[in-house]
Amino acid sequence: MRIFLLMFLALASSAHAQAIRSERTISLALANEAALAAVADCAAKGFFVTAAVVDRAGHLKAMARGDNSGPHTVDSSRRKAYTAASLRVGTTPMLELSQKNPAAANLWQIDGFMLVGGGLPIRVGDARAGEVIGGIGVGGAPGGHLDDACSQAGIDKIKDRLN
Repeated sequence: MRIFLLMFLALASSAHAQAIRSERTISLALANEAALAAVADCAAKGFFVTAAVVDRAGHLKAMARGDNSGPHTVDSSRRKAYTAASLRVGTTPMLELSQKNPAAANLWQIDGFMLVGGGLPIRVGDARAGEVIGGIGVGGAPGGHLDDACSQAGIDKIKDRLN
C-alpha cells in the first residue's frame, strides 16, 4: 500500500508540474526599438514603410508607421509579423515552399497569414534555432527582399539583448 501511495504521489506531482508552463516573449521596449529601427532603415533607403512587432502568440506588441507610408502597410506588416511568429520561419522561405510544395499551397488561406517577403521570427539565443519570442514584419518597400532587409535591421538593433 505504501509503495502504491508513493507511486501515486509521484505521478500526481509529475502531472501537476506539466500543467504550468513558463514562456518567454518580447518586451514592449524591445518591440518598439525593433519597429523604429526597421522603419528608420527603410527610410534611409528612401522607402516609406510600416513595421509591426508581435509577441510569441502573434498579438501586436508595437507598430511604427513611417511618414508617407501607404495605408495598406499597416495591415501587411502586422500580418507578415504574425505569419513569421506563428510558423517560426521567415515569410520569404514560406512563400517559396508554398509555391513548390502542393501540401503547403493553401497556407496563404489561414486567417491572418501573409506569404510575402518582409516577415521574420525574433529568436532568443541562436538566430536560426533559438526559441521564437515574437515576429517582425515590414510592409511598403518595393519588394519583399527589401522588406526582409529592413526587418533584419530591426532585429539587428536589439540582437545583443536577445539572450
